[in-house]
Order: sequence, then structure tokens, then C-alpha cells
Amino acid sequence: MTLIGDGARLVDTVSGRALGHAALRREVARIAEALSTLPEGVLFTRVSIGMPDLLRYLAAFESGRAVALIDPALNADSLASLIARFRPGAVLSAPCAEPPPGYRAEDGHWLRADPEGVAPHPELAILLATSGSTGAPQFARLSRRAILSNARAIAEVLGIGPDDVAPTSLPPHYSFGLSVLNSHLAQGATVVIEPSGILGRPFWDSVSSAGCTSLAAVPYHYEMLRRLDFDPARYPRLRKLTQAGGRLRPELVDEFDTKMRAAGGGLYVMYGQTEASPRMATMPAELLAHKPASVGPAVPGGQFSIRHGDGSETTHPKITGEVVYRGPNVMMGYAEDAAALALGDELGGLLPTGDLGYLDEDGFLFVTGRLKRIGKVFGNRVGLDDLEHAARATGLGIEIVAAIAADDKVVLFAEGVAKDVCKQASRALGERLHLHASGFDVRPIDVVPLLASGKIDYQALAELI
Repeated sequence: MTLIGDGARLVDTVSGRALGHAALRREVARIAEALSTLPEGVLFTRVSIGMPDLLRYLAAFESGRAVALIDPALNADSLASLIARFRPGAVLSAPCAEPPPGYRAEDGHWLRADPEGVAPHPELAILLATSGSTGAPQFARLSRRAILSNARAIAEVLGIGPDDVAPTSLPPHYSFGLSVLNSHLAQGATVVIEPSGILGRPFWDSVSSAGCTSLAAVPYHYEMLRRLDFDPARYPRLRKLTQAGGRLRPELVDEFDTKMRAAGGGLYVMYGQTEASPRMATMPAELLAHKPASVGPAVPGGQFSIRHGDGSETTHPKITGEVVYRGPNVMMGYAEDAAALALGDELGGLLPTGDLGYLDEDGFLFVTGRLKRIGKVFGNRVGLDDLEHAARATGLGIEIVAAIAADDKVVLFAEGVAKDVCKQASRALGERLHLHASGFDVRPIDVVPLLASGKIDYQALAELI
């Protein structure tokens, strides 16, 4: 199976360039031929939301050349560290700077001087930095089979077809954004390249003029869309909103579900991880009102179970433990250096997610938190995700908040909130959890920092403590 299904199109709103199926395949083949002449090893490509970078990704995938998709905003030191560890054959769309030792600049790229490198495993297709990694990230090794199987599964549950049109609302180096691109192109649909971002007027002008039928967003985007009084009725063809990248608070699930149903469409709450290529569950829009806290059943070909502390697993309902996923879209394993690129599948389709949750009697998954998103307040363990939700539920107008574990307390950064409100929130959290308010240090912040994916940058916040 190819990632470029019959009828697939790319439309670039910046240049006005449109590539129909035949032209798209010709461009991909032309670029693939150029990639074949580059030194051996994985390719790094700094991939932005733009036609040239997306074409390079497609060319690498279609030609079987393993490629790491790099955030173009990655700082110079972090990029240099990755290059030293993985020794890529080339860095495509290289920064406007001197290449690192052992590389030379050519046509806007950095090429490794030594033509011989570590040959990636034949099944390895894509490397993606795991969520939230900074400084020295590890890559998830994703096979061609994993990427294609997940693209098919997502297309099936969302009913993606040749008439669908999706905008690039998320960056392609973020697994959710890449999944949107893959699942639409594989089904012969159209992808509209719009780099201005979901909160900009040009983006919504393109959604309207291109007749976009779906939109993918993370929780922060939905918080902002609520502030902007988003109305799907303004976009007659927009019938599917999808959400992943963290838990969407119940009020927003209800609000956007109601809005989409009134407009004749639906909200699809999804669950995934980069390590699963990336989506593992989708809540059918027509059932969301009945199970608003669920992320739905596993995608076609996948299966969930719940792991107990003793290592045993169950699918019995209402038993909470670590969520375990099995499916063809599970990564081959992690890579921390070039040697790991040659390894085969180390996981056999089994992924312990690190998330806590339970299944109901229908096999629908309810995610309740993270195993490692735990803080301590005066020796008492508290779930940081649950604490964020508790802060929003205080009725003090806190909407965007991020919790960080700090010694024997938790620091919560509340966006756009006054100091006196923060003090009230600390007292409210203390009362709710029956602990002294000093254990909950709620601090005002003008803007909560975000990663390029739209997720909260917890590492940047930790550095403020």
C-alpha cells in the first residue's frame, strides 16, 4: 500500500500550488531519486508545514528511505547532539549556519562527508521524537507496516474518503499531525497546507475557501476556540472535529459535541501515543454524549487490556491499572543512538502505555491519569493531571493550568489569573484534598508555554521553579 492513494492531492495556500494525484506522484518520484544519491544512513529532515518539506517526507517514505522528522524550531545545540548521536546521511532543510564536523553544506542541506554509515533496518520508515523530549530525546522507531496500518484504521473509523479535505492544523513532526496527513493521502483525499496556525484568520479563511471537512486539534486549541466563540455553522463542509494530545475537560467535550451535532457533524475524541504511530482509540461521535469521559474502543486491529501491579492483565470492566495496547501499529522500539537504527522489532506489537485507566463492559477505554504524572504533597501522592482538573473545577475562572511536582509540594501555573485568585485556588485545593494549602503553590503566568504540537511544555515550566 502507498501513502499516496488514487486521487490524493496537496494544495498549498501560500504559493497557490496544487498537485493532483499524477503530479504529486511525479514530484515524489523525482525527489526520491535525488534522495537515493545521499550517503547511507537515516535522513534527518527539518519538516515545517510547507509543500517542499512534506514532499521530501513522502519521497523518503515511498522510496523506503528511513527518515527522522525534526522540529525546525529545535535549538542548535540539541540538533548538534542528535547529529552526533545518529550520524544521519544528510540533514535536509538545514539551518542557515555552519555544518557540524564531518558534514558539508550543499543546496541548502548538510551532507555527511563519510559515505558509509549505519544502515537502518529494512522495515524502519520513520523516527519521531517521543512526546515532551528535550535536549537529548529518544526516537520511536516506526515501521512502514505500523504507519500504513494506522492510516487505514483511522480512515476506517473516521470514514475518510476521496471527498474529504483536511488542513494542516498540526505540525508534521508531531505524530498526530503526521497521522492526519497519512490517513487522508492514503485514502485519496486532499490535504490543504496552511501554516498560519489554527488561531489565525488566514487559517480559517482557507478552511472556508477550500471546503475543509475535518479539523484536528489538541486540548489547548479547544480552550482557545471556546474563547473565540467558534461556530462550526460558519463552515458548511466542516463535519468532523478530532481531538487527541491529552484529556479534554468535560465541559469542552459537551460544548463542542453539542455544537457539532447541531451543525450535522460530530466530535471524535481520540487517544494515542507517538509509540503507536500514533492513534489507538477513537470515540464514535454518535456515542460521545452517552460516554463523554471515554476515549472509545481500540481502533480496528488493536486491543486493550489492563495490567495490575503484579504484572497480570485483564479485560474485565471497572478494574483500574496500566493501559496496555496490542496492535500492528506499535513501534519497533526506541533508538538512542545510530546502532539502534539497525535493530528489528523489539516489542512484538505490545505497548505498555504508562497511562492509568479502565475498560467498561463494552470495551470502551477510560483514561484516568499517568503513572509518572505523580507529585507528593507532604508525603501524599497526588495525580498531577487530576490536580489540573481540580483547579479548573474551583469555579475561580481558571481554564489553562499546568501542574509541576516540586519537592514536597506541587506548583500550578495558571494562565491569565490574578494573584488573589491564585491564593483562593490554593486554599480550595487544600480543602478538596484535605491537605494544607501551602502544599499547592498556584502561580499566575501570562501565557503557559507550549510545544509545537500545542501540548503544554512542562519542561520549560519546571525550569521556572
